[in-house]
Amino acid sequence: MRKVSRRFALWRADLDGGVCAAPEECVAALRDRAVAVVVEHRAYGVTPITRTVRAELREDVEWRFEGVAWPADVRPGVLVTVSWEAGRDEVLVRTTPLDEPLTVDGAGFFHEYDPRVVTREFEPGASNRGRVLRAVRRHGRVFDDGSAVLPESALAGHCGLGRGAKGAFLLRNALDQLIREGFLTRVPGSVDASGYPAYPALAGQKPADMLFYAPLVEPGAYPDDAEGGDAGAERREHWVSGFVRRLPPGAQPSERQRALHDQAAEAELEPGYTYVKKHHRGGGPS
Repeated sequence: MRKVSRRFALWRADLDGGVCAAPEECVAALRDRAVAVVVEHRAYGVTPITRTVRAELREDVEWRFEGVAWPADVRPGVLVTVSWEAGRDEVLVRTTPLDEPLTVDGAGFFHEYDPRVVTREFEPGASNRGRVLRAVRRHGRVFDDGSAVLPESALAGHCGLGRGAKGAFLLRNALDQLIREGFLTRVPGSVDASGYPAYPALAGQKPADMLFYAPLVEPGAYPDDAEGGDAGAERREHWVSGFVRRLPPGAQPSERQRALHDQAAEAELEPGYTYVKKHHRGGGPS
């Protein structure tokens, strides 16, 4: 009996709408009918749970199962494997736990995920910093590791911070703070005739100053070991100790960052990394 398996990343709209993408191979057999969708999942990567719902396979831009009940700890970007055996009216959907939990910019992840979707699906707060970071992550070019670049000249048009001197002032302050805290880095890149960014710069393209974002991926904790017992929540307002952070290829830390690192650590700063000093952070750049 032929078995089909496909892997999809979940978007926020999938979670909010209770839908799941369907393999094309099952459409002809299951379209416009009720199907048993079995979700196999480990809550926070630990506790096995199984949920079975009657969902319908419908087309809305693409074919998808509607009526899926996603577990609460499944975040946008989490990968699911959708399997179907020919001749059956049942579809199996599985998440895959990580070997150890991780945090991505303070958000807890317990299952394998697509870094590109995590970057795109970032939900900022209403602050100016959040708007700037959202612009880079939503409108920039996103690479396989979740890093992103956006021409700095395009930033103002995506931030919604207003026009004129006041808007420029707010944008500059927010951007300076994000760079100081290590969320963004200025790098040289290029754009093609349509304005599409490249980093590193490509020969024959117009040089352009870029803003580079790289996700901060750190070891996480299971719920029993996390502060407040809620490892799946965003980090709340807190002080962040000084840490080293990866730089984009070819970038170098400033002399000031080198000096700050030398004051805080005995070891030398490794090539390709910069140092972010201790600072206050309130649940990410919100």
